[in-house]
Amino acid sequence: MTVLATVRGWSSRGRLGLLIGVTVAGFVAAALCPPYPQDPAYHDFADRRALAHIPNALNVLSNVGFLGAGAWAFVRTARASLAGWERVAGVVFASGLVFTGLGSAWYHWAPSNATLVWDRLPLSALFPTVFAVAIGDRVSPAAGRWLLAPLVLGAVASVVYWQRHDDLRLYGLAQFLPMVLVPLMLMLFPGRRPTAPLITGVVVYALGKVAELGDRPIFALGSIVSGHTVKHLLAAAAAVFILRWLTAESR
Repeated sequence: MTVLATVRGWSSRGRLGLLIGVTVAGFVAAALCPPYPQDPAYHDFADRRALAHIPNALNVLSNVGFLGAGAWAFVRTARASLAGWERVAGVVFASGLVFTGLGSAWYHWAPSNATLVWDRLPLSALFPTVFAVAIGDRVSPAAGRWLLAPLVLGAVASVVYWQRHDDLRLYGLAQFLPMVLVPLMLMLFPGRRPTAPLITGVVVYALGKVAELGDRPIFALGSIVSGHTVKHLLAAAAAVFILRWLTAESR
């Protein structure tokens, strides 16, 4: 019997305890790490080409994907058959996409810590929204409903903390802990929504993060497009898949 099969055989309380244990471990790890300031080199992107007086043009213009995904998210959320709090989550997700597109475009127009905060503030709301809906779908609808606002506000507060103290620990925790817990919930608990769109969205987003890390090597392949531009496009595509999951009718 595999480890996963063994854990699935645990009581619901035991599986919930595992999720809580991973969450506590994440907070402990963040607390034990030294403060992590923003690296100034982060703003040194490979593609600085201008187009029609737009600096860093492709990194600016590629944010249109977020605007398009956000507009579609508003329409799909309005048409979907959702519980009241899930509809609120859909509106938060759609708003986060639109404002991420605007904030990221503003940041890439003139990259600096001062403009980066407007990129990260709306982006920070996306992950906890998905996390709350996943909790509602896999663990408890009541828990998802009550955790939606605290999770979103906590993630936004992590950006404010970074901006004031130049310490990325809480922001990193808010972004990456849900990326561990959501797959765990998918494996451990049955759900009402089909999982394929969410899994696809997570995989596409992960590919975007890989492209972001390969910003310069990708740009070096003919100087056509940089890894960061590819990351924007893949992240917007990932949001479309995730939204299909978020607004899917329960089975």
